[in-house]
Amino acid sequence: MKTLFTRGPSLLSRLVLALACSFLLIFVDHRLQAMQPVRMFLNSLVTPVQYLAILPEQVLSNFSESVKNQEQLAEENQALKKQMLELRAQLQQLQFISNENKRLRALLGSEQRQPSRRMVAEVVAVASEPFSQQLVINKGTLNGVYEGQPVIDSKGVVGQIQDVGSNTARVLLISDQSHGIALRAERNDIRVLAQGTGEIGKLQLMFVPHSSELAEGDLLMTSGLGGVYPEGYPVARITRINRNESLPFAEVTADSVSALDRVRTVLLLWPQGAEQAPIFEDQK
Repeated sequence: MKTLFTRGPSLLSRLVLALACSFLLIFVDHRLQAMQPVRMFLNSLVTPVQYLAILPEQVLSNFSESVKNQEQLAEENQALKKQMLELRAQLQQLQFISNENKRLRALLGSEQRQPSRRMVAEVVAVASEPFSQQLVINKGTLNGVYEGQPVIDSKGVVGQIQDVGSNTARVLLISDQSHGIALRAERNDIRVLAQGTGEIGKLQLMFVPHSSELAEGDLLMTSGLGGVYPEGYPVARITRINRNESLPFAEVTADSVSALDRVRTVLLLWPQGAEQAPIFEDQK
């Protein structure tokens, strides 16, 4: 009669048998690669579980890296835009300075022209008053902005500061009917006075004689007269001249070199001799 509890092999015997089987399988696998299909099957079976296990970590890592890269790209893009705007503003006066140096080469002891101090500002709104062309920028008295300050962009003159708040300021565009600016032709240095027409980007030259040597396509620069705009910045290009002798003066119109209806970033200028000075945020 069998007992209720039959004793099997001892633990030591089981251990020896397991070790023998293990060594046998290792030998067979090493020599014959017999377990390769089994390993491939097990690996395929476990792979989805591994992916699921590391999925949360990968998602968090990718999200963090994406946010970091976007922030870096945004900062680099903004820095490059500001740098490009600064360089274009300097290039605007390059031709003027080159011509001036030729005329003054023989003069000794002449005072050297100093560049204007500058600050980048962003356009945050367009003023909604009828019959007025104005922009609102994100700089004010806390940044050293003052009334009458010249404003340019990467192509040329935009306008001047009309009203200033602590953190914002209003820019009166050069095409506003109430705005006037003294200019000179780059080609022959003829001085003219331009006034806004009320149409965005359009200027009208005042009191131009019929005998004037101005021509369509002439580039008009700031003359430095009036004490508002520094000399040598592009303003407009002549597009039409009507020399009707029945009129007391020639009708001359010009288009601003800056796209005034699409301005997003501007440069504030502090000309030499200005009582105010720029106050940058990192100096607060």
